[in-house]
Amino acid sequence: MHTIPISELLVRRKPGYALEQAFYTDPDVFRTDMETIFYRDWLFVAPTCDLPKPGSYITHQVGDYGVIVVRGQDGAIRAFHNSCRHRGSVLCKAAKGTNPKIVCPYHQWTYELDGRLLWARDMGEDFDASQHGLKPVHCRELAGLVYICLASVAPDFDAFADMAAPYLAVHDLSDAKVAHETTIIENGNWKLVWENNRECYHCGGNHPGLCRSFTDDPTITGIEEGVSPPHLQAHFDKMEAQGYPSQFRMSEDLQYRLARMPLLPGAKSFTMDLKPATAKILGRVQDDTAGTLLKYHYPTTWNHFLPDHSIVFRVTPLTPTTTEVTTKWLVHKDAVEGVDYDLKRLTEVWIATNDEDRQVVEDNQKGINSPAYEPGPYSPIHETGVMGFVDWYYNTMTKRLDPVAVAAE
Repeated sequence: MHTIPISELLVRRKPGYALEQAFYTDPDVFRTDMETIFYRDWLFVAPTCDLPKPGSYITHQVGDYGVIVVRGQDGAIRAFHNSCRHRGSVLCKAAKGTNPKIVCPYHQWTYELDGRLLWARDMGEDFDASQHGLKPVHCRELAGLVYICLASVAPDFDAFADMAAPYLAVHDLSDAKVAHETTIIENGNWKLVWENNRECYHCGGNHPGLCRSFTDDPTITGIEEGVSPPHLQAHFDKMEAQGYPSQFRMSEDLQYRLARMPLLPGAKSFTMDLKPATAKILGRVQDDTAGTLLKYHYPTTWNHFLPDHSIVFRVTPLTPTTTEVTTKWLVHKDAVEGVDYDLKRLTEVWIATNDEDRQVVEDNQKGINSPAYEPGPYSPIHETGVMGFVDWYYNTMTKRLDPVAVAAE
């Protein structure tokens, strides 16, 4: 087991190169990742259509924290720690469900959907129920997507929301339903999952289905700053003229990015036959050459918003070398399976792509586990997205950890 402090590992990090082995394997580094990033940043948890009516709830585990996300009687979506204020029992054990109230299965303490404690049997005359409501978790809705933050004081969310909202608005995610969802476990560190996602250098040799519709053009998959190439700018201009925000935009700290990128010529959606996946489209993008609105937000989500449907992904670290990836395919709430869409056509490209990505991440992890592993250089042509992710990780960790690390840098 490594004994080098993470602050020292960060100081000696070599820009433009993969990270040292400990960043992908060491339990202490993993614990620091969770405490420094996942317990402090805004995390995507679910689309709002997962919570269709008052009493609808989902549960989510982030490291040591269990969270309930629930829609109240007033329609508002709130999040709470999944721990009873009596003796700490888990309140909701199912992944999702609907309840008129939140009732602890241990001693039946009963909470309103807004977190207030309504009833606790035989607690004595001096018991003050108002002091024992559920502990809240920061929760924000963004154009049909739900984000939570576990920190006591949440970082700013508005800058991201202000940038993303116009792009997302035309997709009408509030009118969506989940047509299908999958959860897979990848035997790799969460950073390897992200690094693999942030480049298409590997696509031609690993994703035959995806490459029928999605290009490995590094100007689309990367994050090169500056003037967009003419073919991309022409696409952005065409879409913007129709009222579909498309221009490449990225936060200064590299944490999030949006851009409406073209698919390959002739491709209308992520399907094997390249045709739209559903006849009843989700949203107001009428131009079927619009391609896909690419949105990522570190550390938990990347997304594809197409003219006909949308796909949202959620990344959750489990251990230093295992990561959960959940994928949800969203269609219009009135679309009928077998009539408006065929589930296999809708999902087969990304079910296969996810499994292919799982394999390359796991092979990457196995190679990194070797004592012979030595970090190699990233491609300055194809892997600018990976470098951007690693830069964001490095800058975030350095900024939030011991000031000595900042001074050394």
